[in-house]
Amino acid sequence: MSIPGRLYHDEPPADVVASLSPRQRQLLHCLYSRHCDGRVRQRHLAKFVGSVDPWVLPHVVQLAGEYVVEILIAIIDELRDLAAPGNPGHLAYGQLIVENPLFFARTQRRVVSYWNCYYRSAWASFRDYPGCALLDLLRSAASDRAGRPWPNLAPAVGTRADGCR
Repeated sequence: MSIPGRLYHDEPPADVVASLSPRQRQLLHCLYSRHCDGRVRQRHLAKFVGSVDPWVLPHVVQLAGEYVVEILIAIIDELRDLAAPGNPGHLAYGQLIVENPLFFARTQRRVVSYWNCYYRSAWASFRDYPGCALLDLLRSAASDRAGRPWPNLAPAVGTRADGCR
């Protein structure tokens, strides 16, 4: 699957969206989660974040690696049950990460980098940052699926991450 970098088109009118099948609407919402406006991304994320359809999950993980903290919080709020082994989302996200370790490694590095560059003044410790909680949930799912601890690329407690350059 290839996820677009950014989408710069206006959103389609509501009547056009309503005329689509449920699957087509879900795909449209996934595409518009790549919009250049963070509010548009968040609005469309709300329409699919609870789904465990295989084409949806990479879009959620991709959004986890972005700088809009409100999007991270929206994902965490929806995926809180991900911590429960056997939960369909736990299994699906774990499988996605195990099958795409480089994608998730890049996502982890992005979460840390955006915290360090933009949110360190609000959350002095990475452990307190919402992105850390989300990565913990996703790593837990991957660890259970892989049958071993999944690599944690976040800064260790008590270390100082380098500043932005």
